[in-house]
This record gives sequence, structure tokens and C-alpha cells, in this order.
Amino acid sequence: MRPHVVAQLAVSLDGVASGFDVDLARFYALATLWQEDVTMIGADTILAQESAVRAAPRRAPRADGPLLAVVDSRARVRSWASLRELGYWSDVLALYADQTPARPLDATTRELVTGYDQVDLGEVLDVLGRRGVRTVRVDSAGALLRACLALDLVDELALLVHPVLVGGERWYDTRRLNLRHAGTEAFTDGVLWMRYCIDNCRDNCRDNCTDNCRDNCTDNCRDI
Repeated sequence: MRPHVVAQLAVSLDGVASGFDVDLARFYALATLWQEDVTMIGADTILAQESAVRAAPRRAPRADGPLLAVVDSRARVRSWASLRELGYWSDVLALYADQTPARPLDATTRELVTGYDQVDLGEVLDVLGRRGVRTVRVDSAGALLRACLALDLVDELALLVHPVLVGGERWYDTRRLNLRHAGTEAFTDGVLWMRYCIDNCRDNCRDNCTDNCRDNCTDNCRDI
């Protein structure tokens, strides 16, 4: 059984996911409510922060933290040890494909290989589910999240809607999604935290899938 997949991102009133200030402390405080077993992130996000990651203080892996799984079809990420020692995650997992370039012979990072020239995200979730993972949080506002949505892999979506108009390309055409409103909270600075279940029923009964998603959303609705 696949894990429950959640995603949260900050957007402007006109649906743009960049070009405005975000309270990262609040963003990640809210994200912890899902208590995910696995945080899935794309290589581009890691590479954009690689210098900061390498310069960050070293800590021991967090034993009770989630596993960090990085989608890295082209084997571009090199800072695995630094990521492991940030103190946020219990360990790191490289998500590769069959045609991913060869890794160093002395590499010690755990790997999961799926797909041919690109990581098969659906198969990744199947494997994680068989390993006992119950909740995966996609930490992305870009290509990885769009790919997961296009493949109907996301069960729950949370939007931190900021009271600004940015202009530019919208992060996604949400008209493609079958969204069910699960709750909204308003903060004093005008930001809205809007949560939705996504009805992606595949093999399971539609009613059961919807109920399960609603239960997960309801569990996470609380005051911050």
C-alpha cells in the first residue's frame, strides 16, 4: 500500500510560488504536523542550497527524524554526508534510475533505483510503502511537486496563501485537481493556511480514499 503523500507550498494571491517573503519558521512548524516518515525533495532544491549545507554546523543524525529521500536521476548531488549531519533527518536516501551516471566506488549513501532514465516516483512510493512508510511529505514547489501531481501521487495539499500579487507564471493549474476543502486558518498577517484533500482514487474505493484523506487532514487541523 502506498504511503499518504502530502505537499505544502507558499503561494501569492495570483498563484505564484516565488517573488515574496515567506516566514520559513512558520512554514516548517506547520509542516511538522504531518510527522512524515520520509521527506522527498528534488536535486535542484538541494543544489540551490549546497553551499549553505556544506557550511552549516555538523550535528548527529536525528534518530527520530524522517528519512530524507532525494530524487537525483543524474547523480548531481555530492553533499550527502553534510545533509546527513544537519540534524534534521535520521538518514539520507538517494533516488536513482537505471541510467543514472556511475557513483564513486567508495560511496556509502543508501540508494533506491527505479525507472530507466528517470526515477519512477510511483514505484518509489510502492517500495517505501512495503518498507512500512506511512507518510511522505514532498518538499517542493517546482518540478518534483508538479510531476507528483501529474501522476496523481499526492493525496493532500496545503497552501500558505500570502496577501501579495506577484505576477508571472502560476505554480500549477489547480483546475486539473479534484480538490476537497479540509480546512482554513487565518493568521494575523493576512496569510491563509488552506488545506485540501485530492481525490486520486486508483484501485481503492473512492469513498474510502476520500474518508482516509479527510481523517488525515482533520488530525492535522490545530491551532499554531
